[in-house]
Amino acid sequence: MIRESQIMKIHYVTGIAALFVVAVHIIMRLIMPFNMSLNYTNVIANYHNIPYALLLESILILIAIHGFNGLRIILLELRQNTLWERGVTLVILAAMISVIAYGTRTIILASGL
Repeated sequence: MIRESQIMKIHYVTGIAALFVVAVHIIMRLIMPFNMSLNYTNVIANYHNIPYALLLESILILIAIHGFNGLRIILLELRQNTLWERGVTLVILAAMISVIAYGTRTIILASGL
């Protein structure tokens, strides 16, 4: 099993990386006027742009890992025993994998790959 200190390092790294990637995403959105960036054709065109789709995928993965690990940390504070820790970790991992898989599926379908 991974030590808790290693999990916290992952939590910190994903938080910092998510800030950077979301900042890049916001800067890319500011290139064009706000009302134009929300047009259906522009949104679909963004998904067809492979670097932008990879940016969205990285946002999805980083935010999912960071968010679900934060939820795991909160739930582990409620009770302190091994069975609870294993159960919470497994449920959180399953939920995180499900969210990432569904989001990846959506990005792939929207990009037309």
